[in-house]
Amino acid sequence: MKLRPLSVEGAWEITPQQHGDPRGLFLEWYRFDRLAAAVGHPLRLAQGNLSVSARDVVRGIHFADVPPGQAKYVTCVRGAVLDVIVDLRVGSPTFGRWEGVRLDDVVRRAVYLAEGLGHGFCALTDDATLTYLCSTTYNPSAEHAVHPLDQELGIDWPAAVPQLSARDAAAPTLAQARSAGLLPEYDTCRRHVATLVAAAGSTDG
Repeated sequence: MKLRPLSVEGAWEITPQQHGDPRGLFLEWYRFDRLAAAVGHPLRLAQGNLSVSARDVVRGIHFADVPPGQAKYVTCVRGAVLDVIVDLRVGSPTFGRWEGVRLDDVVRRAVYLAEGLGHGFCALTDDATLTYLCSTTYNPSAEHAVHPLDQELGIDWPAAVPQLSARDAAAPTLAQARSAGLLPEYDTCRRHVATLVAAAGSTDG
């Protein structure tokens, strides 16, 4: 597999090598060692999620308090989505920047996003099915959202009429979330990742 850093620090695109013949195909969609080598520490696997979405459904932008935050490894096993990662870390050089990666059941890419980054996606097909590997379990009191249609973010969602959940439709804008103190701090996120890297190093030793 090939790992490519995205323009937002802490976000990676992973493209697997597929081996096919008339019977079907095989691929490695996750390798803890390759990911750990790239990001500096292993991804702690605490929870696995699966979501199914109709075409034009937009979910996000979701994030969790740091620490501990929630790192995610996301791939699409059916259909296609535009997966979007947003830098919500106050003080980051790329604060407010977003980057989109097409995830589908043809190229079978995945994305990794570190703690403190926001995540969302738009379903490009019906029954678009995503799987998530998460570093922490779901904690509703520490989960937040920023409105995916916030003009300040300016995300170019490929949906004529985006379909949102009630929760996402009621989410604050980026500016409102920042004023309310909901957004993670860049320095806090970097310190948290540093502790994970240090812990990985002590384990290796």
